[in-house]
Amino acid sequence: MVGPSRPQFVLFGSSIVQLSFGNGGWGSSLSEIYSRRADVILRGYYGWNSRRAVQVLDDIFPKDASVQPSLVIVYFGGNDSMGPHSSGLGPHVPLPEYVENMKKIALHLKSLSKTIRIIFLSCPPVDEVRVRSNASAYLSELVRTNELCKKYSDACITLCKELDIKVVDLYSALQTISDWETACFTDGIHLSAEGSKIVVKEILKVLREATEWSPSLHWKSMPVEFAEDSPYDLVAADGKRTLNPSTWNFHWESQWD
Repeated sequence: MVGPSRPQFVLFGSSIVQLSFGNGGWGSSLSEIYSRRADVILRGYYGWNSRRAVQVLDDIFPKDASVQPSLVIVYFGGNDSMGPHSSGLGPHVPLPEYVENMKKIALHLKSLSKTIRIIFLSCPPVDEVRVRSNASAYLSELVRTNELCKKYSDACITLCKELDIKVVDLYSALQTISDWETACFTDGIHLSAEGSKIVVKEILKVLREATEWSPSLHWKSMPVEFAEDSPYDLVAADGKRTLNPSTWNFHWESQWD
């Protein structure tokens, strides 16, 4: 591992996580926001459900690792909430089992260290019209409805309250804009840049308001790596001093709180 060591933020989940570093995604935005503060590590797996996540918990998050994450953001639910296939195959997971799987994930993560912080993302809505129109010759019909999405979202939120885990209600958050069906998704399911901005905003809100977390993991409260002034920095217009660029963010497309 390259040094110096930084806090590790791990994004763990299905395709909404795997794709979060592309297309103006929320993972890439977090990496930009936390540059020189934390390393954002991607552990996303297209098509996965909570069953598969439970199978690999010890591989992805070994209890004997010398360094444990400071923050883990977890998302599973979209694939679990799909309607069951007549063959018995596919990603569908019955709601009670989904809740139990998410509980196993939460308890495993909590066991890694006393200082680990966890945020769950609940199941987002979908654009049902686009999902039905995007039929693939390679896949059976995708049964995705907002009725199912909301049931799994509500169940995730309830579990988080029981386990004292921070949660982002994506089902509600993404619907705060009037044209959310077209604005928030690339294909009716996966997040567009606009949808990802909402996710980032909600995650930062959780981190900002988690005043009981010490040290704070909100980006404005974290130390910046190599932030000292240097004579090798860019020279100011007066020609008499240098300007320290370690906290410059004017180049960001969005200015985050």
